[in-house]
Amino acid sequence: MREYKGLFSLTKMAAVLDVSRSGYYAWTRVGYIPGPRALAPQERDRKVKEAFDKSKQRDGARRIQVELAMHGDRHDVKTIADSNHKLSVAPNLLAQDFTASGPNQKWAGDITYLLTSEGWLYLAVIIDLYSRAVIGWSMNTRMTADLVCDALQMALWRRGFPRDVIVHSDRGSQYCSHAYRDLIDEQGLRQSMSRKGNCWDNACVESFFHSLKVEAIQYEPLMDREGMRQAVFEYIEIDYNRNRRHSALGYLSPENFEKQKVA
Repeated sequence: MREYKGLFSLTKMAAVLDVSRSGYYAWTRVGYIPGPRALAPQERDRKVKEAFDKSKQRDGARRIQVELAMHGDRHDVKTIADSNHKLSVAPNLLAQDFTASGPNQKWAGDITYLLTSEGWLYLAVIIDLYSRAVIGWSMNTRMTADLVCDALQMALWRRGFPRDVIVHSDRGSQYCSHAYRDLIDEQGLRQSMSRKGNCWDNACVESFFHSLKVEAIQYEPLMDREGMRQAVFEYIEIDYNRNRRHSALGYLSPENFEKQKVA
């Protein structure tokens, strides 16, 4: 910013670089020199944009991940997806408060990817934070807006289309898409998003994905896509929702917790 302040206004540069003007002025006063850790996200985003532009803006996060890995830069595909869009983001309404006094107050969603013998399979889920029940989920071979929209549609259908629910997610392009945001608006929901690069803002869904992979996938032979779909279906609908005892629920399963508390 200091190098180009004669060409561009500080306000515009601060907006483009996602920094505050007060932070810039403080930096100029003390002569702060950022270390490698502070510069790493900027360098990563620069390389993602460079790879995206090189593909004539055709490649998605997975192809960009492969391209960067070939040059020694290894990043999680979701991190790349977050870096590679300029869509609007929603405020963080959840603010790491994962408690709820009843169902259909706070939902949280996310995407994970599952390795099969036929390639990747992507899973999107919606969890009701009151009971930790997986109320919506969808699987596809492509990580698109349809994937997350289908999971949200299932949640809405199963819960009787409630309104004014906080629906939280990360800042991935699927959740920032016009299709997903339009669905939220049409159904009278309230969209919430994690802070950039903060996985703890969606810790409950990350915890579910960890349980799924350890308990249903990790120790099984490599499955084809149909086998993975069946394994995920059985884990969510039978093992997890109905039977798995959850420490945060007084060691009740999500289904039994709701039966006891909502009845």
